[in-house]
Amino acid sequence: MILEEMILLPSSMPIVSFPANPNLLINPPPSWPSRRGNSAVVASAASRDVDSFTSKSGYLFSLSADEADSLSEYNFPRIDGMYKKKPLILLRRLAQIGTTFGYWFGLRLADEALERSEQMFKVRAAELRKLLVELGPAYVKIAQAVSSRPNLIPPIYLDELSLLQDQITPFSSEVAFNMIEDELGLPIDELFSEISPEPVAAASLGQVYQARLRRSGKVVAVKVQRPGVRAAIALDTLILRYIAGLIKKAGRFNSDLEAVVDEWATSLFKEMDYLNEAQNGIKFRKLYGGIKDVLVPKMYTEYSTSKVLVMEWVEGQKLNEVNDLYLVEVGVYCSFNQLLEYGFYHADPHPGNFLRTYDGQLAYLDFGMMGDFRPELRDGFMEACLHLVNRDFKALAKDFVTLGLLPPTAEKSAVTMALTDVFQDAISRGVRNISFGDLLGDLGKTMYRFKFRIPPYFSLVIRSLAVLEGIAIGISPNYKVLGSTYPWIARKILTDSSPQLKISLQNLLYEDGVFRIDRLESLLSESLRTETALVQKPVVGTDSNIAMKQMLAFTFTEQGSFVREILLREFAKGLDAFGLATLDSFTFSGSGPSTSLTEEDMTNLRTFYRLISLFSGMQKAESVSTQVKAVSKYGEALTPLDEASLVMYQLPSAQEMLPILSILPELPQESQQRLLQLPGDLVGRLVSRAFARTIRRMFL
Repeated sequence: MILEEMILLPSSMPIVSFPANPNLLINPPPSWPSRRGNSAVVASAASRDVDSFTSKSGYLFSLSADEADSLSEYNFPRIDGMYKKKPLILLRRLAQIGTTFGYWFGLRLADEALERSEQMFKVRAAELRKLLVELGPAYVKIAQAVSSRPNLIPPIYLDELSLLQDQITPFSSEVAFNMIEDELGLPIDELFSEISPEPVAAASLGQVYQARLRRSGKVVAVKVQRPGVRAAIALDTLILRYIAGLIKKAGRFNSDLEAVVDEWATSLFKEMDYLNEAQNGIKFRKLYGGIKDVLVPKMYTEYSTSKVLVMEWVEGQKLNEVNDLYLVEVGVYCSFNQLLEYGFYHADPHPGNFLRTYDGQLAYLDFGMMGDFRPELRDGFMEACLHLVNRDFKALAKDFVTLGLLPPTAEKSAVTMALTDVFQDAISRGVRNISFGDLLGDLGKTMYRFKFRIPPYFSLVIRSLAVLEGIAIGISPNYKVLGSTYPWIARKILTDSSPQLKISLQNLLYEDGVFRIDRLESLLSESLRTETALVQKPVVGTDSNIAMKQMLAFTFTEQGSFVREILLREFAKGLDAFGLATLDSFTFSGSGPSTSLTEEDMTNLRTFYRLISLFSGMQKAESVSTQVKAVSKYGEALTPLDEASLVMYQLPSAQEMLPILSILPELPQESQQRLLQLPGDLVGRLVSRAFARTIRRMFL
């Protein structure tokens, strides 16, 4: 299997997977000469035996040693200066791109004029795919990203573009073996005891051979870079960057499109550095290799250079070719872990880079294009998801400033109104029905209207998430990435130690000083959904004991300390109000409707009732407000004392509290110890409130 884009060659190839019969692998003939250090021979061989993909791309031309070295990383001024000295090559490439796309669009216009668009639709899709191959690796990479979004392009075009992950012509094995020897400094037969005579897979940037290491006997994949590919991509990114500048000026875009191209090109050049990819793979394996059912192959850095990569061989099938929604969930979970836990994420998650191994694991491949999501951006992204789900569009407008999508000087009120119009309908269907792709589509017009900026990092992150949802949609059309991952985001927000997220949670739960218990209920219930098959058996909704146990266990952990502090505060307020209401029920029982309860006390009493209902698993948390509305409907306005009595009447009895008491011994020892401290904390808070109220009534 390939490590860059998992591109298997047709079944006519001698080897597709490591065979039981070792005779299907060959030992390199002793007559093969060692070519280490002889780059001229490689260039000569390449010029004699150029594959059709390379030939049509037209990117094999002579570079000096200094020019070749200058392409080790993306540097626009350096690339610009290099190609300014080669104007004929630049003009030839511009002409090739212009005539290629011009020819295809001309055919499409002719089809429309002759009213045969529908009949020729499939033909034109196939032609477009072939033209993209001819244009070379940069355009193949762009098309591969688009082909992972089945909800954005017609199915026929999707089928054709997906072939770009399967059908790229390999270059000469002689050239590849020359490069291996030249890069590693040893003859093939000293490196490998066996190696496939032809590549088992080929991609736009390189191709893969299956081999067995002579020293250890381990079966490995050997990825070899295409000759001249850096020069080709350097030339195309130069042209794309100039086009981005023209589009920005013509369309008056607020986004720095040139910076977006720079970000993409930087990642692409890093992807062509196989030593960098090896280090990325090692880091990725360390961070995420321990996640259940995630496989990250081992890297052999001692056999790797900037143009040759050797790594563990992985057997399996493409994820989008097997109907395994569980592994899609594993991939989504792992990807959000990458984005929001450590910030080191796989920025090229197209279908070819995911394998379902034969033992049911999800294998990640190709670690060339990775991204780093800074902590403040991770927090901003989670806050945006939180505010979106809770319809706090005013806060969402501020999140867009934090994420760099809007300038600080933007008209926040107008943006808030626009976001409300865009997202209101989508959110009303519930978080589990929110499509990430649809949200982006709905946001498009608003982004253009308010001159949203597209920060360079944003394009890679959004592409990563959109591609993941695209893979999932291919298996399950109704799958929603945000709906699937919001429980994990909710758990992260409730437990994270980030000061920024704590402030955001505080602001969400307290609106104008009033505690929004409905939002806490929503967060807690959603966070419990993280207990899926990735961790343990799903929570059964009808078994309230399981939900209560998990809720209590979470609340009394170290991670739940911030939420526990909020709950203690609100319980203390509620107990204080309950005490006042109890006292009033005796004091004023025979003397009319008088009461010492304030509106704040009544709010605290209602919150107290809902908190007890929440943690006792009761299903009647809304019954008090329902009864109040029912009475008010017939014109019988309740006095504060009457409403307080109704709330008190609805509080659970000792028998109803038995389920919660019965599971307390089942909690972890650490949680039980914190639970024992609860009465003392509550008494202290009650005494403080009573003292403060007494002082206030005496002197105010």
